Amino acid sequence: MNDELDQIFSDKLFQYIKDGIIVMDASRKIVKANRAAKELIGWGIGERVPYCSYCAKRDVKPGEERCYLMAHKGEIPYFSSEMPTFGEYMLDVEMSNVMIYHDQETDKKYYLLVLRDQTLKKKEEEARISKKMIKMLTNAKEAEHKRLSQELHDGVGQSLYSISIAMDNIMKRIEDDTLNEYIDDVRLELGQVMDDVKFYSQALRPKILDQLGLIATVESLIEMMKKQLPRTAFHFSHNFDERLAPMIEINVYRVIQEGLHNMLKYARAENGCIELNKQDERLIVMIKDDGVGFDLKMKKSGLGLLHMKERISQLDGTTTIESSPGRGTTITLEIPLKESDQDESLNRR
Repeated sequence: MNDELDQIFSDKLFQYIKDGIIVMDASRKIVKANRAAKELIGWGIGERVPYCSYCAKRDVKPGEERCYLMAHKGEIPYFSSEMPTFGEYMLDVEMSNVMIYHDQETDKKYYLLVLRDQTLKKKEEEARISKKMIKMLTNAKEAEHKRLSQELHDGVGQSLYSISIAMDNIMKRIEDDTLNEYIDDVRLELGQVMDDVKFYSQALRPKILDQLGLIATVESLIEMMKKQLPRTAFHFSHNFDERLAPMIEINVYRVIQEGLHNMLKYARAENGCIELNKQDERLIVMIKDDGVGFDLKMKKSGLGLLHMKERISQLDGTTTIESSPGRGTTITLEIPLKESDQDESLNRR
């Protein structure tokens, strides 16, 4: 009975294990193959296992086995290459090969070939590298924004302020009313330019974010929005005041900034709400309005929404967008609160 159970379990394991398993003789003729192997390469019992792309082309010495794994007699634990399938499609696989039985009387040798599909692993690695590159590009972009913002504020802004002071001194020494009136007009234009420089500096990288953190910066952003949307009532709540990791602060701020920009441009809302809450080592952010809303199916490819999701994805967080025509929009972010080495790439100096 135990032998029968062993046989049943062996057959079950052989057939349902996810890796492709082939038993072949020394001439690579297939003696047995499990379901996964048949699905991977399509070769059946009695057919010969083709050589992988590396072995098919590699130089071999006279009498040497062409199969790289068989030539090394199990000394190489595994090997990655491309294996031709039944339809001549090349499949990226990881292989291991070991002799499992040697009939001393007939000198027949049987080998166990294990195949593991690397396609999914390769795609996951490509996705990981792509995500890392996007994160590095975002860091570089924010660092450049910070540099330009500093240059506008400390360089151009201070120079314009010095010019404004000089013009005040000139006006005190000129008694010509017509000329004074002209200079006064120039000073008004100069004041507008100074306001523009301040606005662009703030838009590139708000200095308050590095100095005081996310809460104070969002409050400042809302005050700016109140001036642009005087008919919209804004509500802001939070259950913490401490600083967060720099990467979390800048990316959450950018998403809130984009959400409020969309509210300004499209929503026509009477109420706008922003909530920042810490819950069980997670940051929950909600940006909500009671505006015109939109059809998610029509808008899902919008760049603004896509950039929001990319930024939060870099923090290993999730973004949920709920909206429908006439029912407003709610954007919910859920972000794990964890420091990483990259967090300090945007320092607070």
